[in-house]
This record gives sequence, structure tokens and C-alpha cells, in this order.
Amino acid sequence: MDKSQQQNGGGGGGRDRRANDGGGRHNNRKRRHRDDDDDDRPTRRRYEEPLAVKLRKQVLAIGEEGLTQECADLGSLLASNWTEKEVQRDVVELVVQLVCEQPFKIPFVAALVLHANDANPEVAAEILKRAGKKAQSLLDQGDLRGFKLVLRLLALLQGVFEGDGIFGLLDDLFNRAVDLQAASSNDAIGIELGKIILLTIPYLFASTATDLVSRVQELLERTEIIATAPHPQEAYVEPYTGEDDEKPFGFESLIGLLQKELMRESENGWAFSCLARPYTPPDANDASPSKHEFPNIVIPSLVNTGAKEMFPETFFTIYSDQEFESAPRTEDIACMLLRDACIDTINVLDFNRISAAKILIDIDLYWAPNTFAPRGTPFDKLKEFEDDKSTWKPEDVIIDAVFSQIFLLPAPDHKLIYYHSVITEACKAAPGAIAPTLGRAIRFLFKHVDRMDMELAYRFMDWFAHHLSNFDFRWKWSEWLESVDSIDLDPKKSFIIGALDKEIRLSFAKRIRDTLPEPYHILIPIEKEKDTPEFKYESDQTPYAVEGRKIHALLRKKADESEIEEIISSIHTQASDLGVEDPLVPSTDAYVTAICYIGSKSLSHVLSCIERCKERLLAIGEKSDKARLQIIQSVVEYWHWQPGTAVNIVDKLLNYTIVTPDSVVQWALGAEGLGDGRVLAQTWRFEMVAGTVGKVTNRVRQIATARIQAKKQRLEQEQVDHVAQVMTAERESMRALFKSIADAVGPVAAGASDGLIEAEGAALDPDEVDFVKAWGARWERTFMRKSVVEECIVGDMAVLAKLTALEAEEVEEAPNGDDAAEADENANGNGNGELDTDVMAEVDIV
Repeated sequence: MDKSQQQNGGGGGGRDRRANDGGGRHNNRKRRHRDDDDDDRPTRRRYEEPLAVKLRKQVLAIGEEGLTQECADLGSLLASNWTEKEVQRDVVELVVQLVCEQPFKIPFVAALVLHANDANPEVAAEILKRAGKKAQSLLDQGDLRGFKLVLRLLALLQGVFEGDGIFGLLDDLFNRAVDLQAASSNDAIGIELGKIILLTIPYLFASTATDLVSRVQELLERTEIIATAPHPQEAYVEPYTGEDDEKPFGFESLIGLLQKELMRESENGWAFSCLARPYTPPDANDASPSKHEFPNIVIPSLVNTGAKEMFPETFFTIYSDQEFESAPRTEDIACMLLRDACIDTINVLDFNRISAAKILIDIDLYWAPNTFAPRGTPFDKLKEFEDDKSTWKPEDVIIDAVFSQIFLLPAPDHKLIYYHSVITEACKAAPGAIAPTLGRAIRFLFKHVDRMDMELAYRFMDWFAHHLSNFDFRWKWSEWLESVDSIDLDPKKSFIIGALDKEIRLSFAKRIRDTLPEPYHILIPIEKEKDTPEFKYESDQTPYAVEGRKIHALLRKKADESEIEEIISSIHTQASDLGVEDPLVPSTDAYVTAICYIGSKSLSHVLSCIERCKERLLAIGEKSDKARLQIIQSVVEYWHWQPGTAVNIVDKLLNYTIVTPDSVVQWALGAEGLGDGRVLAQTWRFEMVAGTVGKVTNRVRQIATARIQAKKQRLEQEQVDHVAQVMTAERESMRALFKSIADAVGPVAAGASDGLIEAEGAALDPDEVDFVKAWGARWERTFMRKSVVEECIVGDMAVLAKLTALEAEEVEEAPNGDDAAEADENANGNGNGELDTDVMAEVDIV
């Protein structure tokens, strides 16, 4: 062995030494060394989680195993370690937060508090104090959902309160709701407060309190006036149209349904058998539990609703009233209790769709035992169950709740994509259970799509295509072959065409065609497979073909505008010689078609080209209204086989103000565009108009918000006046846009439009005429609702702006001490919980 080998331990270094040792023998020697009794190496200290961290984890997981004993153990553990500051600070805060974020767990949280109260009343006292502050904070912020959930906890703890407990607060809520309804027949906040009262009542009977019946009966008799009062806007939020016998279910307001269910439950002895009751009093506890004072919660005279738009709600269902009871029927209070908890879970957890889906899948753990049939039970197997066993499928209940939010009118609480994602995650988590339920839902909705509100039919189509895209576009299309053979005016055929178009946008035409039965292939012609549509000016048969090709070449090489102007002038000369009324129209067609051809590779390409040509495009619109309409016509004509791309480009042109909202509506619904009315069945046309209207209404809302902020920030009067002037102008423009839509589709609905009259008996047979009229009525109803909604929202914001200004003026007059408090009191009421009629009289709602 040479010197270098000796220095390296022989064999050329450590690696060779391990190899010479045999590898396995080396490792075995190390293991034997660890096992030696005389090993005096220091052992690693075992990490112990702090107690507060352990408690937090246990609180977060409460109820997830459906066990009641864990509530008792956790309550005792919390009480016995109450002296630790981290427990008092972090764990108690988590308990209150959990109530607001995971409604299913509220009965288990209440059981925890009751067990802690048995062991150490200080724990319950602190939690109740925090809950009261949280409820007041949520109410002041306008979070009525969170306020309702904290009230639910307090209702379940009614047995530990002194005196009337929660009934005093429920009385205050009722009085405020009556005041609001008396002030305005259009009020929806009072209805919301009434719903909170009615949804709180069932949880009182799941508490340890006694002698509830007489108080609840009295409260129910009083709430009937709120629940049964008709609302002027009810007709606009009904999901189905037509005669009652043609609809799957009639209109039923949520609050009216709740009132009926509770009255029916009173006849059944207030059983509320679906509610979990995880609290069991200690066996050796002969004494009554420690009593506490109910938290002080004040209902403001002007109830803040936050960003939520308040409108009457109808009860939407797919499964509740079907022939076989796979979900609670609407006459059963369990129907509303389950639905309400599901909806709250979905909407509160919008920041985590995966968690929302997981909690929903586990719904059967959080309710009374035997409330549901076993998960994943096939629908056909339910019919074999004995009469005393529940046939409620948990999958049906949760999917029904999600769809109720997708189909909520006038608008859902969150973007529709969130609800799509919740369904997707639920399907991934439990495909065997959720997939069959979704199949039955799709068949139900498609069966009634011809009676569905047009906006809801579009939402259904959008979700359907998106959902299929997540699962390889698989669906039993053969079930709808009958509709494929129908005319394009048939709402079911229109739905299929629109859904396939959406699928193609999410994939590509050839792949979608391969997923369809052969009879559907006619709906996806070969032209849809072309990524780049043909440039019509390549054909010499097209007028101005030579000039069109030159414009394309010049735009492609980013030539100077002066070179392009020469070609444009040549088109104008030829058009004038041919007697064209507005020569700018054909030149615009050539120019915009060339832009579309250049930008056909991707949206970024066309946007880049529009940016370069923006000045000329803006000038075109300023010179001629017909030329501005031609910009839209050229885009739609070029992308005739991919209308979704055309809609997207027109949307970008609106952003650049190259086209205006008026011009889009005029192109889509004007006399030339509307024709005999058959185009109203095109889903992409509705998408274009609805998107345009959405841009206008959003701008009006933004300006209304700016007006409120200007009042709050006490800007110079000149600035405030400027915002008010802009607001007035924009609002008038919005009204004019809605009027133009109504003027276009209203005559079609009535069968009095010129185009329809001319086509009747010639181009259209009687059945087609009826379809066209129905489409006109659907368009009219949809945009009438949007108009009413915007008037209500902007009107409410105008009220708020005026009240903000009055509040600022009064605070300036009384800036200190008792005077400031009095001014603040006057801005929110008269100090006695009543609306200040002098202040309200100064408010110009319109």
C-alpha cells in the first residue's frame, strides 16, 4: 500500500473502503452499535406541542368523527387548563371563529361550551362575551350571515342564560324588520331579518332550555306578517316562466316556506329530529348549570347589508319534491335547515373550494344519527329500504344546495366559477356517490330548460360545458337525440348548440366531435376545425379583393399609415362609383378583416394589432355610426364558425372604446341584426349583449361608490358636484341602453315586430313564430330584471351617499363630547332605535 492509499484509509478513499467492507456489513455494524447497552450518546428530546396548540387542533376537528364524547372531553380539558393565557386568548377566539366558518359544527361547539360551563363557568362566560362582541361587530359590518351563525350558537346555549336570554334580541330583530317593511314595500332587509329569526328558532329546541313553546308560538304569530307579505320584485327572481302547470315548481319565497314549515313542526311537537344534540349533562350533576347574562347586542336603526345585494329569494330545488324522497320534502323543516347550513358552508368557505367540498361530503357526520341513508347508496336501492329508514341521500342534499346558488336570481353571492369548482372537487372526492347524483340533476334541468329563465339557462349551459371539460367531455348524448332533430329555435336544441360551442372553446372541435354520437356531427361542421378562418379577400370574387390583400400586407409589415390611407382612399373611390351610401363601410370591412386575419393566431396577437391600429379605429367610429357597426360585423363575420372568439374580441373593443355599448346593442338587436327574431336563440348573442350591459352597470356602480367616498372624505364641493354630474349622465345612459333593448325585443315578444310580421306565413311556420315570440319574452324578462336590479342598487347607494353627507355635516357642527355623540346618534336614528323621519325625508332616492 503506497503512502496516498494509507492517508486515504486504503483502497482509494472512503467510498472504496465502504465498498470493501461489503456495504451491508457496514450498515449492520452501525445498527449493532446503536443497540449496544453501553451507548451513552445523548438521546433526542421528544417535542411536546404546547397545550394551546393541541387544543386548537382538537377544536378545529370537533364533530368530524360524529362523536359526542369528544365534546365532553374537550370541554373538560379547556376548563382544567383555563389559567393559561394562550388558552384564554387563542383557543376561545378560535371557538368563535369556527362558528362563523363551519356552520355544520355549531351544535358541537355549543356542546363544548356547555361541558366547559359544567366544569368551570368562567370559560363559558368568556366565550359568551366574545360571541356577543363578534355578533355586534358582524352586524355593524353588514355581515348578516355571520351574525345569524353566532345567533345560532347563542340559541343552542339558551339554557345557560338568565331571564329571557335570546328572546329579547329576537324581539328587537322583529321590531326592526317591521319598521323597515313599513318604511318601504320594496324593502328586502326586513325579510332577511325575519329569516334570521325563523332559522334561529329550531336551534332553541335543541338547547337545554325549557318552557320555550309559548314564547316561540307568540313569535311565530308575529313573524307571519313578514313572511306572508308579497314583495313587488318576486316575479323577477322566479327561476321558471310560463303557466304553473308547465313549471316543475311554482314560486315559493324562502321566508314564506320557513314560516309554513315551522307551523307544521309545531303540530309535530317541535321535534326537529334532524338536529344533532351532542351535549349530555353529567350524571352526577344534580344542580342546575351556572347561569350567565345574555350579551348586549344592539340592532341599529339603519341595518347595514355590506356588499350583499338584498332581494327576495325563491326556493330552488332539483330533488326535494320529486316522486321518490331522496331529499327532504319542502313541507319538512329539515329541508330548510339542511339547505341553510349547506349554503352557509359553501359561501363562507369561498377561499378554499377543496375544504368546502370535503365538509359537504361529510355532511352526515354533523346531524342526528340516521338522518341520511348511507353514503353512495344507489338511487334504485333506496326503494328497497324499510319504511322507518331514511332515504335522504347526502349527495342529493349538497348538490341541490350548490345548484341553488348557481341558479340564484338576480345574482349569486360569488362568481359562478367558484360553485363550478365546488362541484368538481366534490366529484373528485367521491366520484361514485356524486357522479350519479349529477347525472340526475342534468337530466332534470335539461328537461325543463325550455321553461327556465334565459339567464339561468345560460348559467346551466356554462356549468355543463365546464363540468364536462373536467371529466373528458363524457356524457350520454344519445339521450338527447330527439332534440338534435328539432329546429334551432327549440330551447333544448339551442342549449345543445351553445354547450357544444362552449366545449369547443375549452378544447378543440375535432376532439369534441369524437366524443359525440354521429347524429351530432352536423352541429360541428368541418369549418369549426380551422384554427385560422379563411381570409375572404384571397378570392378575387370578393369586392375590393385586391385592396383587401394590400391592406393585409401593409398591416403585416407594420407599414406607415400614409401607405394604408392610399388603399383606403382607393376603396372609397370605387365604392362611390358603385353608389355605396357610406364608402367608409367597405373600407372598414377590409381593414378590420385584415386585423382579424393577422391576429387569428391568438388573443394576444389580435390585441397587439388592435393596439397598433387603435387611432384609426377610433377615428372610424367618430366619422360614421354605420362604420362603427361594421367593425362589429366584420369581427363576427370573420369568426363566424367560432362565435366565442368574436364575443371576446368585441369585449376588448369595448374596453378600448373603439365600439360603444349602444353600438353593440344596435348591431345585435337593431332592425337589421334582429331580422325576424330567430337570432334571439343564439346563446353567443345573449352573451355579447349581457356582457356589454354588465360593463355599463359596473361603471355606474363604481361611480356611485365614488360618490359615497367623496361624501365621506369631505372633498371640495366642486369635486362632489362633478362626481354627481357624471353619475347622472352615466345613469341616464344606462337607462337608455335598457330602453333600447326593451324596444327591440318587446315587439318580438308581442308578435308585433316588422321583421316577424313579414316572415310570418312565409319564412316562418306557426310553430316557429311561437318559438320566436317565446325567445322575445325571455329576453325582455331577463333585461327588465337587470334594469330593476340596477335601479334598486344605485338608488340605495344614492340614499347612502345622502345620509353620509348629512352625517358629516352634523359631526362638523358637533365635533366634541356629548354633542358629537348626539350627532352620531342622529345620523343613525333618533336615539330610541327608530328611523329619523326628518333625515329620511331629505333623501332623494331617485
